[in-house]
Formats: sequence, structure tokens, C-alpha cells
Amino acid sequence: MTAEVMAEVALLPGSRCLASRGVLCAGRAEAKAGSSSGGAMARGSARRAGVPGSGVQGRRPERSGPRLGPEARAPAQAGSRLPGSHPRASGAWLPSGARARPASLAGVGVAGEGVESPGSCLLPEARPSPAVAPARVAESPDARRPLPAAWQHPFLNVFRHFRVDEWKRSAKQGDVAVVTDKTLKGAVYRIRGSVSAANYIQLPGSSTQSLGLTGRYLYVLFRPLPGKHFVIHLDVSTKDNQVIRVSFSNLFKEFKSTATWLQFPLVLETRTSQRDLVGLAPSRARWTCLQLDLQDILLVYLNRCYGHLKSIRLCASLLVRNLYTSDLCFEPAISGAQWAKLPVTPMPREMAFPVPKGESWHDRYVHVRFPSDSLKVPSKLIEKSCSPPEAVLLGPGPQPLPCPVASSKPVRFSVSPVVQTPSPTASGRAPLAPRPFLEVSLSQERSDASNVDGPGFHSLEPWAHVEASDVHTAAAGTHVLTHESAEVPVVRTGSCEGFLPDPVLRLKGVIGFGGHSTRQALWTPDGAAVVYPCHAVIVVLLVDTGEQRFFLGHTDKVSALALDGSSSLLASAQARAPSVMRLWDFQTGQCLCLFRSPVHVVCSLSFSDSGALLCGVGKDHHGRTMVVAWGTGQVGLGGEVVVLAKAHTDFDVQAFRVTFFDETRMASCGQGSVRLWRLRGGALRSCPVDLGEHHTLQFTDLAFKQAQDGCLEPLAAMLFVCSRSGHILEIDCQRMVVRHARRLLPTRTPGGPHPQKQTFSSGPGIAISSLSISPAMCAVGSEDGFLRLWPLDFSSVLLEAEHEGPVSSVCVSPDGLRVLSATSSGHLGFLDTLSRVYHMLARSHTAPVLALAMEQRRGQLATVSQDRTVRIWDLATLQQLYDFTSSEEAPCAVTFHPTRPTFFCGFSSGAVRSFSLEAAEVPVEHTCHRGAITGLTATPDGRLLFSSCSEGSLAQYSCADPHWHVLRVAADMVCPDAPASPSALAVSRDGHLLAFVGPSRCTVTVTDSASLDELLRVDIGTLDLASSRLDSAMAVCFGPAALGHLLVSTSSNRVVVLDAVSGRIIRELPGVHPEPCPSLTLSEDARFLLIAAGRTIKVWDYTTQASPGPQVYIGHSEPVQAVAFSPDQQQVLSAGDAVFLWDVLATTESNQNFPVAPQACEAGSGIGPLEDASSRASELPQQQVPKPSQASLPRLGICARPPEGGDGVRDTRNSGAPRTTCLASYKAFTPARVSCSPHSAKVGTCLPPASGGWLRLKAVVGYSGNGRANMVWRPDTGFFAYTCGRLVVVEDLHSGAQQHWSGHSAEVSTLALSHSAQVLASASGCSSTTAHCQIRVWDVSGGLCQHLISHHSTTVLALAFSPDDRLLVTLGDHDGRTLALWGTTTYDLVSSTRLPEPVHGVAFNPWDAGELTCVGQGTVTFRLLQQRGADISLQVRREPVPEAVGAGELTSLCYGAPPLLYCGTSSGQVCVWDTRAGRCFLSWEADDGGIGLLLFSGSRLVSGSSVGRLRLWAVGAVSELRCKGSGARSSSVFMEHELVLDGAVVSASFDDSVDMGVVGTTAGTLWFVSWAEGTSTRLISGHRSKVNEVVFGPGEAHCATCSEDGSVRVWALASMELVIQFQVLNQSCLCLAWSPPCCGRPEQQRLAAGYGDGSLRIFSVSRTAMELKMHPHPVALTAVAFSTDGQTVLSGDKDGLVAVSHPRTGTTFRVLSDHQGAPISTICVTCKECEDLGVEGTDLWLAASGDQRVSVWASDWLRNRCDLVDWLSFPMPATTETQGHLPPSLAAFCPWDGALLMYVGPGVYKEVIIYNLCQKQVVEKIPLPFFAMSLSLSPGSYLLAVGFAECMLRLVDCATGTAQDFAGHDNAVHLCRFTPSARLLFTAARNEILVWEVPGR
Repeated sequence: MTAEVMAEVALLPGSRCLASRGVLCAGRAEAKAGSSSGGAMARGSARRAGVPGSGVQGRRPERSGPRLGPEARAPAQAGSRLPGSHPRASGAWLPSGARARPASLAGVGVAGEGVESPGSCLLPEARPSPAVAPARVAESPDARRPLPAAWQHPFLNVFRHFRVDEWKRSAKQGDVAVVTDKTLKGAVYRIRGSVSAANYIQLPGSSTQSLGLTGRYLYVLFRPLPGKHFVIHLDVSTKDNQVIRVSFSNLFKEFKSTATWLQFPLVLETRTSQRDLVGLAPSRARWTCLQLDLQDILLVYLNRCYGHLKSIRLCASLLVRNLYTSDLCFEPAISGAQWAKLPVTPMPREMAFPVPKGESWHDRYVHVRFPSDSLKVPSKLIEKSCSPPEAVLLGPGPQPLPCPVASSKPVRFSVSPVVQTPSPTASGRAPLAPRPFLEVSLSQERSDASNVDGPGFHSLEPWAHVEASDVHTAAAGTHVLTHESAEVPVVRTGSCEGFLPDPVLRLKGVIGFGGHSTRQALWTPDGAAVVYPCHAVIVVLLVDTGEQRFFLGHTDKVSALALDGSSSLLASAQARAPSVMRLWDFQTGQCLCLFRSPVHVVCSLSFSDSGALLCGVGKDHHGRTMVVAWGTGQVGLGGEVVVLAKAHTDFDVQAFRVTFFDETRMASCGQGSVRLWRLRGGALRSCPVDLGEHHTLQFTDLAFKQAQDGCLEPLAAMLFVCSRSGHILEIDCQRMVVRHARRLLPTRTPGGPHPQKQTFSSGPGIAISSLSISPAMCAVGSEDGFLRLWPLDFSSVLLEAEHEGPVSSVCVSPDGLRVLSATSSGHLGFLDTLSRVYHMLARSHTAPVLALAMEQRRGQLATVSQDRTVRIWDLATLQQLYDFTSSEEAPCAVTFHPTRPTFFCGFSSGAVRSFSLEAAEVPVEHTCHRGAITGLTATPDGRLLFSSCSEGSLAQYSCADPHWHVLRVAADMVCPDAPASPSALAVSRDGHLLAFVGPSRCTVTVTDSASLDELLRVDIGTLDLASSRLDSAMAVCFGPAALGHLLVSTSSNRVVVLDAVSGRIIRELPGVHPEPCPSLTLSEDARFLLIAAGRTIKVWDYTTQASPGPQVYIGHSEPVQAVAFSPDQQQVLSAGDAVFLWDVLATTESNQNFPVAPQACEAGSGIGPLEDASSRASELPQQQVPKPSQASLPRLGICARPPEGGDGVRDTRNSGAPRTTCLASYKAFTPARVSCSPHSAKVGTCLPPASGGWLRLKAVVGYSGNGRANMVWRPDTGFFAYTCGRLVVVEDLHSGAQQHWSGHSAEVSTLALSHSAQVLASASGCSSTTAHCQIRVWDVSGGLCQHLISHHSTTVLALAFSPDDRLLVTLGDHDGRTLALWGTTTYDLVSSTRLPEPVHGVAFNPWDAGELTCVGQGTVTFRLLQQRGADISLQVRREPVPEAVGAGELTSLCYGAPPLLYCGTSSGQVCVWDTRAGRCFLSWEADDGGIGLLLFSGSRLVSGSSVGRLRLWAVGAVSELRCKGSGARSSSVFMEHELVLDGAVVSASFDDSVDMGVVGTTAGTLWFVSWAEGTSTRLISGHRSKVNEVVFGPGEAHCATCSEDGSVRVWALASMELVIQFQVLNQSCLCLAWSPPCCGRPEQQRLAAGYGDGSLRIFSVSRTAMELKMHPHPVALTAVAFSTDGQTVLSGDKDGLVAVSHPRTGTTFRVLSDHQGAPISTICVTCKECEDLGVEGTDLWLAASGDQRVSVWASDWLRNRCDLVDWLSFPMPATTETQGHLPPSLAAFCPWDGALLMYVGPGVYKEVIIYNLCQKQVVEKIPLPFFAMSLSLSPGSYLLAVGFAECMLRLVDCATGTAQDFAGHDNAVHLCRFTPSARLLFTAARNEILVWEVPGR
């Protein structure tokens, strides 16, 4: 590792971060808070200067969103208006799109101020100036009077209304004339000329005015001139005043889109011999009605709301008759009274083209509708017409909908891949229907051609037969090609709805700097941020917090930047010729203007201080230097950028600046010249400075110095220029002469490595690349790598810092205290002149990044690049930690070891080396390959490593120990000469399979990862049967193990999904990108597919079969080489020119719900679906039931930020299909492990009554998701009950009030409600205190237990009442296999049967109380009850399950309409039985997981599966199929609705119509489901695993819990409703702390959560986002606490280390190892109240460890003081009575006496020890019945709460010594916490939380 920089003479290590006080923090970079909102910028202190002479005042810069750090502000209140925003009024003030203007803008007419008519005014530009203060808006009554828009209805003749013939309010330029057209028999305007931009008609005539036309549709009646090009420009204003240019032309070769410009190609290609003239209008071009839906164009392509039409420009060469606007959609081919009864709107006579009698409209004219809408020509009209159809199609975009066209002649047609953009949805609205790019209204004949459904992932259209005459239109990628022929293709594609969320990714951070140049880096005027380019992205970096925000829109590298003096305007230029420039609103990040520069490549930009003038320098297309001056003062007022002047010069220009004292004066320098410029009279003129003997120098940079007295006259300013020879010239701007000349010379001591002193004398100089001037000093950057600070007299060096590479740019901050420097090696940082510390801001690779790898435990990223370096980055801070350089060989591939701090790297020489991040050395190297390494990957468990090379060999390594070794080397396995790719090798996520491309490009091989035995070989070249060329594989990727999918990207731009076991095609994604994709990956929850597509990233919704198309993300300027999800699935990384970090905004549940793999795949045209062999052999119908066409299934969640996806793992090895097969036992009750010991029976613990006692149970948080049918709901009575542990909770759904029925000695397993709803039966599992399981019968009205019965020795699995409520049946689990019948009169046992096989469900026949049915393993058992006197016997009839249903078990049942019985199987089948005949006559595949729940009512069936799917089926026709027997088919059964929940469905209750119900899942959630609305709402939600901590917010408004399921949940304390959830995938949250109330305002409340990987995350409660992630520990955190002021976080881990960190910066500044060797169990912090401890400090805190030691400390972290107060060690007995683990050591400060400390732990005695810190001795001991598992002290009284492993809670009154015990939990009470007010007590056992009220004592 090399040196970073040198401040003074101190050399700072490059991998260390310097704190502000100069403290070196070894091995850790400073962590920065990451923003989840992705775009907030610090508030600016400067005000924008007004435009001279405009009378417009300055304004305070606006904020675009929340930001991190102490400066965070509360969001604006509803109805408030930010400074500078336009006022909003109720109702319409002006016509749509027009707005009132500032009163200071004179000379522009407003309604009521002399305007001739409401419809004839030319309104000013719609976008209000950001510089206009709200108080300046016109408030006259006339201005407020609404201006009606009725004058534009039903349509508006634009040419007539604006009197185009007078050319007063319109403009023309070039060859524009009025001619007579023979076809239309009238006058038209002819616009012609060789240059379209120089010959046009423009409405309105001035760019500062607006048409103000609000019509949704624009009708352009025009005809292209034969053999010519034409262009139509529309400037459309959105409702938020953004001007969008929409252009249509046959000049455009492809569709292009930016934030402010849409370009649609409209190419008319003739089928003549001149086929090379692509794009020219055909010789027989006809008059065309171009109908544009402006509203949908903006909504579909830019997700913006249409406001009004601002201006129109019609450019040569074309004939135009007129323009019309309207809100009505007219049919141009329809006019006259004969169409009055049709459901269409005919074209008004004024707009219609003339049609001679007897001729067809379509024979003479063309109608183009774009985009198409839902209005279609009626079928009756199509039948009556025989005219030829005509179509025009634009692309790319959302794929067209099926267009029904009559047919009689054959036309060959196939769907080509179309680049697709997502269809955005309007906020708060349902997704819009997808629309094609262009649709043509045609008259056609009906034919018998049938419609074919959309292709989904692969289009397999049959040939369509269409009658046509003269026009053929086809989608050709990105063109619109209109061929004159006799063939018309019928386009039928799938649905194009965009999937949600949109967008799914948001750019969070960028690792990189520079790209085109490293000279572009500058300070903001307030000095708070740095602006710099990173290839095509402009980054604004807050230097204090490290937060980034971005300006996105450039498609190539940014070559120049400039920022005005008020931080209002940012200008940027794009490198590739012709240069595209953008002007941005710096505060909001919005692109205000996009324009092309006359300069082909802009190398320098400079703003005037006011922002009204922008100057640029570059080369024109002849290579000559050009200087251009633009006027930008009107951009903020809605105007455009105007070229004020431009000039060519033969002198070289390297730097160009506008002076600060005069906006019309500039200066430049270059090779041998320094020139002063002036803008005057519309011209740029320059004059040289007399350089004398220095005229041969090569000048590199310049800067102005302001006079000390602040004078702004030119004579008071001095100009400094620097050169490559080391000269610095001081030039008098008034006299234009050199006043002083100095030279920088190197002086070295003999043998000294660094310069000792700099002087100005003769000799060889040091090349100076940049300089910057402040009033007190001059900063100089030179190519020797030094940044030097000089006084302005250059007497001596003030400060210098050495860099790793040549310094390319320097910039002094406005306050003169910081100096920004950039190097050509990609480093960006600043030198703090006060502290003399250099701070690194950004590092970068200097060449494209080839591959990346991520490490989860430490949160690190590894990248390899063509610059021959390997770099390690911290993902939390985006700072570089290590770099490794290889000068002789290039690194090609990289991967981390999953468990050790080691990464592996492959090189071009064939070597594979391991690098240890702890020892910083290369331990092992292997050179078994002969070619460059192309692939490198490791198994998830880290046992094996694989590498491949360009010679085709594959190597396997054993990584079980650090000295890894080669196991096997196989030659000719991998495709030789394959390029290195992150996706060249792929290991399945269970580590059992290895996939790669080879041995040829056309094959993909899957091998066993352990033995490398070949398991599968797929010939990719044979997959594309319709292609004429051989396809080849490019990259491979495995899906989640439960899916069994293998994804392959091919050279034909497809992604093929294969079954990893059988190799069959599951699905296909065609046309993903015009170029092959080198990298692809699938998220852990199989929801999103990520593809590297050229310079973009494409995200596909993988869960839907009918793909809605991808979301495309720009930002990279070079091809993306690698894409990957972060290990926690919350972020995406993409690598190419730089490394981009994206936040995943999708909400997914932690439980994985994988998509369904279809059973059939269509492989080509004419090939039918591949049938399943089992389906063909079946005697019963096994058809796929039709499913509703949805873009995506609902994903349910309540996460405040995007959680990472699922944590479930399913193993599908050796399975023939990628479907999930779950055993029937998934529905069996699995009681929690009860920790009750025999001692608990000796203690008389009981739940106290509702009134009286020390505690009252107030609320239960949670639902037992491991039960079965343990929830009941009756909508007619409102009774709602569910189980939580040992309790039956009865809750009022309206008020939320709870009743708690207690009495069970073990967890309740199931419930049953009688049909009369008067009796509830509950059954529990086993208990150590009882011999049999308890069954309790409750009176619903009184809530009292009426009967307690027991018979089963094992858990009761199911309960059911007979239809007449006379009998109760109980079913034992699989071990007990007991079926018992009880009489409900006395609840005596009537009958008991031992079952021969496990039974999973039981139900009474609702029409016959004497019939009972059981389902189990392979049989359906019908039991008839026969009563003889008092005895009841069961007559048994068993019916085997037909083989056609498939192997598996019957898991659920319910009765349908008589005599039907529905049964669910473990394989996802639903079979229907005829109970009278005892046979199964129908079955269908209802799900991919086991069916655990079935409910029937009316004609609808509800099924719930083990994969979380809840489906509603229409089964009304099943009764009719019963007569057909085995010939019945399931086509009459179809699915109405589907919901995906967060876990397996275990309970459900619906109303009689099955419209709404309550559903319970294994995730511990109860959902309210409404099928009518298609929604689900959480009713009850608890943690799915152990709760580790409960903390409380200030004011007790909220509390927070953390759990081993990785979630942190924030609850409203009053209602215990879930408010926020933070989810981390595959990690356990072990500890939690809430910032104290004294740390700041309520909006600054934070949560600190510690995780099992050693990470500590800081969450903002107000912003519901993670602010910071740091890794203060290498192992799991076990305790965390805030200091009393909230500015410090203390954390302890399982190794006994205590780290002290800053929660804002993420730096760890102290580590205490006094407890090393034993886990930290408690950290407690309090204010230091006792002054007799002998130490100083503001805080008193303690740490307790598992070895029975407690340390007490006094600290003052602001003064960096921490002193040991006391050290306590307690004896540990040889044996302790525990339940398999050692009780924790717990300690806490006494809240009512600051000198006391209480301790519990595994000591000699079971007791609470009270220790006095002042007396240094134990003052009291309180005996306990058992060893304590939890401890809490009441802040408001002398109460002590202790939880025990024996399911008991004890409350001790320390004042009186009395105690009281409480029961309620079914497991160890491992957590108890009093609220700060002491009114409530929270206790937790496993995942159950009980809330107790503490009455006043």
C-alpha cells in the first residue's frame, strides 16, 4: 500500500482516515451516512443574484428533499409553499398551462390587461422563474379572474386562431410559401430547403411566449415532400412547468429519450431501386393526419403530467394544411350523418380531407395515431369497408397491443425484439393500460384469423392472413419503416404494463472520479460540497457527511463543468461530438435546458458570477479553437439559451475564465499566449498580453485575484497564470503587461526523497498544472504530485501535501480554509489548512472495471480493473480500504471467501492468488492454468473454489484451511478464448452444482461441484429453431435453490431459463438488448432479474410470465461489465467505467415466495407445448387451470424501507421439476420448546385476575404462526379469537380491546367454534406438568372455561363440531394417531379410535351429522356414526387416492355442494370426490406447494398453500362434471383471484359469500383479505422468531423491538400497532437502543441496532431510513447503548470487546478489551449523579460479561475521557440448574439510588445482589426461586421485575421485600422491560410479547 498525501512533512497512510483532531484511525475509513432518499443537498447560504436590469429579486435556494446529519429539517407541511415556488390556487386562474407572472415583468399581457380576447392572448412561458419570490406574483383581481378554456372546444384551428397568414404572432424562416394543392383543392403552406433547421414555421413567433393550448390531441395535417426529410418539433409544458421537446422526423434513425427531449423516428421507406435512401419520403407520399395524444406521450415515456402545448415548429421539407387541437379523439375516415349512430367521434368537416364520391378515404390518405388508445374502429364499420389497411409503427417503446385486422390473403409475420421502456404509472392511480407506439386507424375486412395471446417471455405467433393493397409496415427494432407492398403484418404482443415499484432502483452512491478529465472539480459557493464528474454522472458530495447526490442525463463522459456564483445554475458538457450541453437547477437537480453546442468538443466552461453568461471553449469540426458565449439569464424564466457570440481563434486555449468584476470580460491562456477577451456589440474580441520573453511558454491555468479593498474595477484585479515550465506570471489586467514572473524549481538535499524548499531562480522548473487564488494565498498543483500553498508574494511555502500522482486540478474554497485537489490517478481530496490534515473524498480506477465481488460480514467490495489494480472498498462509506497493484500481469477475476477475510484473484498469466486482508500479504499462489483466468467463484460454504482460463481448463481447489490447495484440473472443459466475465462460472446457491459455458460456445454444462462429474449438457445452439445462425452462450447464473433454475444469456440477445436438473426450457426472455449481455443475476427472492445491457442496467420482473418489459437505468458511459445484488439484497452494484451503488426500492417479505415454473414451454413457431409425462399417463384431467392475467402478484409488507427479500431455503436437488413439493407435515402443529423445569410445578403461579394484584395483562403482541386452525372469526357476530402461546386472545376488531383467556399449561395448538357461535374449544400441546393434553371448552359470552377435558397423550392437531353441535371430534398428531368423539352435553368421551396411519385433517359432513371424513397418507377415510343406545360406533370405509393424483399425502379437506368433497395434497393438487360413490372424478394443479387449507361456500373455493399463496377458485360447474366421471376436465374451474402472503397459510375464516376473511400464516401474521378490492391488510403482526430487545422512544409514544428474524419494528405504544419495520436479510438483530430524548429534536430520533455479522446500523425513525452502517466488531454484537447525550454509541460483542463509536460519522475511536474472552451481556448507561466516586465524567456506564464480571466506568466522550470506577467479579458455581445453557449475567443501575447497582447471574445462590458503588460493598441480597433470565428496574417505584426460564415472572417490591409471581408465557421469560414512566411492563418469551399494566403503588 502506497502513501497518500503529505501535510507539512507528515506522511499519511493511504488506507487510514484522519480525524478532525489529527487522530489516526488505523485500518478503518470514516463511515458516512447513506441517504435512502437519494437526492438531498445541503442548504445554501448564498442567495441567487438577480439578472441585471430584470428587476427580479434573488431567492433562497430550494431544498429538494430530506438530508442527513444535524442539519436535517422537518418536511414541509401540507399546503405550505417553498420559497420560490409558484403559488397554487383552487380552481383555474388561466387556461391550462398558463400562469400568472411576477408583477415586475412589464410589457407582457395578462388576462384583463388589454388583451383582445381570452383566446387570442399569447401567454408567457409556463415555467415560473425560480428566482421569483412568492410576494412578486401579480395579485390584481383581473389576474385572479378565471380564464375559461371553452374557447378551445370542441376543437381549435391553430393557424386561423393565431393568424398565421399575417406573420405577427408566428414566424417563418427560409423558403416558406403558400401554394395550391390539387389533392386538397386548397391553399397549403410549403416549407422546403436543404437544411430543415433553416426553413420552418414557428408558433408563436417568440420563444418567450406560449400558445397555452390545452387540448389533449394535436392533429397535424401534412404531406412530406418526395425524397426529402422533414422535422416536427413540439414544446410541451408539464403541470410542474417542465418543458419537454417532442420531435418527429424521418431524419431520426432510432428512438432517443432524455429528461427533456423525446425523439421519435418516422421513416417512410420506398420499395424502389433506391433502397439506400432510407428515411427519405417516398415519391408517392400521401397527405397524412398525424394524431398525437400529448397526455399519454408524456405519461408513458416520462411519467409526467401534461399541462399545455407551448410552441410548434414545422421544419422542411413538407406541405402543411393546418394544425388543430382538441380534447376529443376524432376518426378522420368518418364524417357525415351516416356515422352518427356509431360509437366514434367523426372528424369535423373543417378538419376532414376531401374524399371524392365513390372512393375510400384510406385509398388517398394516411392516418397515424400515436400512441394508440382504447378507442378502436367498431367491427361493423370494418365489415362494411374494403379499403386497404395502412399502418405506421414507431419504436422502441412499450410493445404494441394486439391489433385485430381483417384478413384474406396470407402475410408472413413474426415479432422482432423491440427495445422496451417501462410504462410508468401516475401517482395515486392505477397502472395505465399499455399502448403501442403508433396505431393507424384502418378500414378492414373481418377474417377468421384468431387472436393469439401475447408472447410473455417468448413470442410464438402463427402466421396471420391479411388482405392488403399497397402499404406494409413493420417494427424494425428502433425504426418506423413503411414499405409499399401488398403485405401487412399483424402485431400481437403481450401486455406492456410496467411492474412496480417504478423505479425499482435509485442511485445511492458512485465510486469513481473523472472519466474524460480529472481537471473538473469545484467547490460550491458555500463551501459545503464539492461538484465533480464521474464519467457520465455529475456528483455533488457533501464533504462533512459524505452524502452524494447526482445529476443524471448525460449519455457520454462529462468534459466540462461550471457553477454560477449563487449555486443556482450548473452547466455541463458532454464529450462526444457533437457536444450536448445541459443547464441544471443546482438546488433541485432538474435539467432546465438541453442544447447542442457549436463546439464539437467542449473542454472548458465558465459562468459569470450572476449566472447570466456562460462561456465555453473547444474545437470545431475542423479542429480550430472556438469560443462561444451563451446568454443564460432567461433560462430560469422559462426562456432558452441564446448564443450571444462566437469566435474562432488560431491561438491555443487551455483555460478560460469570466472575470468576477465584469461579466463582459474574460481571460484565456494556452500555448504561448495569454489573451483578454470582451463581449461587446454581439461579438467576442480579444487582445494579447505582452509576455515578452515568456511568449514561448506553455500556459496551463489562470486565476484572478481580487484587490484587498474589495474594489471591483479591472485595474484593481490581477491575473495569475501558470505554465508547464514552472513559471507563474502576475499580469496587470489594466495595462496588459506582466508585473511579476516567478518560477518553481525543485531543490533536494543529497539523497533526500522529498523537496525541502522551493525557490524561484533559473534552472529546470516543475510543471504546474493548476493554480487557484484566495485573498490570502495561492494554491499550486504540479505534476510532481505536490499541492503547495504560497503567500501571494511567494516568499516561502506555507504548506504542502504530496499525492500519489500528478496533481491535475486545485481549487480553494470560498472561505479560503480548504484546498481541493485532484490527481490524474483518480484521487480527489482536500487539505484543511487549519488542522493541516488532508481528507480523501474519492478514489477511482483509471480504467474500466472488469469484475467485482462482495463480502457480507465486513461489508466490503473488491474490484479489478484494466488499470492492473485490485481495490477493496467499504460499502458503507464508499471509501477505499486497500489497493493491490500488479505491473507485470493484469487481474481478470475476483471473488471473496465466504467466511474468512480473504479474497482470491485470477490474473492474465493464469495465476490464482489469495490475499489476506488481515496480514496484507499473498499467502498462497497456484499456477495450474496456462491461459488468462476467465472465471472465478467459490461455493457458499467456502469449502471449494473454482477457476477457468482462456485455454479451456477448469480447476477445483479445497479452501477448507487457509493453505488452500488444488484438487482437480480438468482440460477442455470450459469454452476456450471466452472473455473474462463475472458470470463465466456459476455455483448454485446450495453449493451442489457448478455451471459454465463449455466445452464450446454453443453448450452449457452443469457438473457436480464436489466431483466435477457432468450431470447435464445443454446445446444452446439448438434452442433458437427459427434463427438461421448458431446461437452461443455468453453468461450463466443460478436462481434460488428452491426454484432450480439456470439462466443463460445468449449471443442472440435472449435469456433462456432452464431446469438445472433436466435441462428443459422453462421460459425465455427474448430481445433483452441489441448486444450480448456479459453479466446477469437473479435476486434471492427470485423477483428481479438484473442484466448488464450495454451502457444500461435492465431490471425485469421475474415473477410474471407475461413480462411487462424491463426498467432501464442509465448513468454509465461505457458498457457495464458486471452487475450484482448485495448480500443483504437491499442494494445493487454495477461496474463498468465506475462502480454504481443502487438502492432497491422494492418491498419484499423475508419469506421467499418463488414464481411458478410453467409446465409447458413453446420452443418455436409451430411447435406445441411440451407435455408432462405424468400428465399424459394420467387417467384424470391434469390440465392447467386458467389464471387471471396480472402484471405481478401483490406483495404484502409494511416495511419502512426496502427489506432484502427472503431468507427461506429450500433444497430441490435431484428433483425433476423446479416446483416446490412440501410434505403434509408442514401443517402439523410444532409447539415451541417449553423451558419449564420440574421446579415450576412447585410454585403456585397463576395469572392474576383482571382487577387487583400488582400487574394486569393489558395486551398481547403476536400470533402463534406454528399452530393450525388457531384463529376463528364470525362476521355476523364479530367474534374474533386467535392464540398466542398459552393464551386465547379475543379481540374487538373495531376498538382493538383484548380479552385474555388463560389456563392452558402449554401452547395452544388449535381452536374450533361451534356453529351456534356460543362455544369455543381450544386444545394445547404437551406439558411437563400434565400427563395429557388439555382441551378447554369456553363460554363465548362470558369468557369462562366451562369444561376441562383430556384424553390425548400427544398434541391435539384438529378440533371440529358436528353440524348440530352435539358432538366434538378431536384428532391427535402423527405420533398419537388418536381420534376421539365427545358429547357436548357433558363433554364425556363417547368414542376413541387408534388410527392405522397419520391423519392430517378431519371434518364432519355438513349435510349428515353422522358422517365423518379423515384424510391422510394415500387414503380418504369415510366414517359413519352408528348409535346403539348410549354406545356410538364408527363404520369405516377407506378409499385409496388414485395414482393419477400423484404421490404425496392428502393434507386438507372441506365439503362442497352435495355430495362433493374437496381434498388438497402435499404436491399442490386439489382433487374432488363424490362421497356417495366414493370415487375421485376430477383433479387439477392448484398450487406449487402443499395445500394446507381449503374452504368452500356457495360456488367458490379458497385454497391456501405452503408457499404463501391464497387463491380463490370458481367451482360452480364442478357438480355438473360429476356425471362425466373420469372423463371430466378441469377447464370449467378457473382462478378468480390470487394473493401472496408472507408465509404458509395455517388458518382462515371467511364470510358466507367468501368476499372477505381473515387469514393466518406461519410468519405470525393475521391478514384481513378482501377479494372484491383485491387487497390485504395486516390485523395482527408479530415477530417470527425470538425477540431480543424492547426499547422506548422519548415521550413513550412509540416502542421498538428487534428479533432474530433480522427485523427492527417500531410500534405505537397506545395501540401496539406496527408503524415501521426495518428488515435485514439473513442476519439476526441481537440488540437495540433508542437515542435519548436529550440528543436533539424529535425528528432526530435514531435507533442503533446490532447484528450477528458484527455490523451496527443507525436507523432514522422520522425518515424511516437507514442512515449509517458500520462494522465496529468482527463478531456478533450482543449489547448496545447510547450515551446520555446521544452523541456516542457503546457496543459489546460476544468476544468481550466494547467499542465506542460516533453514530454520525461511523468512526470507532476507542475499543475496550477488559472483558475479552466472555460475551458482553449488558451495557447500561446513566447520568453520573454520585460525586463520591473519585473520578470525573458526565456519564456512568457499566458492562457485564458472561464470566460474571461487571466493570463500571465514568466517561466524558467529548473530552475523550474514560476512567474505571469499579470492577466486580462474582463466583461461579461448578454446576447450575439451567435448561442446557448458562443463565446470563445481568446488571443495572438503580434508578431510585444512583449509588446502587443490581446484579443477577449464575452464582452460588439464586439471588439478586445489590452493590453500593460509594461504599464498595454488597449491601443487600434478595433471594430468588430460580436463576434469573431477565432483569428490569422500575424508574418510578421500588419494583424489580425478574424473568425465569420456568415460564414465570416475579415482581419484587424492594422497599417491603414482598414479591408476587405471574404466569402467562409458555417459554422462558428472557426479556422484561419497564417503560420510562413505569406505567407498563413488557415481557417477552421467544416471539411473544405481553404488555402489563403496573397500577400505582
